[in-house]
Amino acid sequence: MSMNLIDEINAAQLREVPQFKAGDTVKVHFRVIEGSRERIQVFEGACISISGSGVNESFTVRKQSFGVGVERTFPMHTPKIDKIEVKMVGDVRRAKLYYLRDKLGKKARIREKQN
Repeated sequence: MSMNLIDEINAAQLREVPQFKAGDTVKVHFRVIEGSRERIQVFEGACISISGSGVNESFTVRKQSFGVGVERTFPMHTPKIDKIEVKMVGDVRRAKLYYLRDKLGKKARIREKQN
């Protein structure tokens, strides 16, 4: 009885998000609140991991910013995410791309999937 109630509450929290996987280049439009102002900040980079399931699902995006690697983990179903755009579908054979942390420049590129 109580498990059904929890499942219903969790199902109400889920949002509609596009299908993407590790290796895809995504553009995350994230709502940032600075004092009384609210703006949308775009974080674009390669998705290096997706973990969890249901309400607890999250994904990590990595980008190069001025020669420094920046990683950010986003909860998948948070209302703070305005939208997620999939820019490129990557051709990778791994579910977790942590090895990209050690690569620089051209070696850190992910090939685009050819149909």
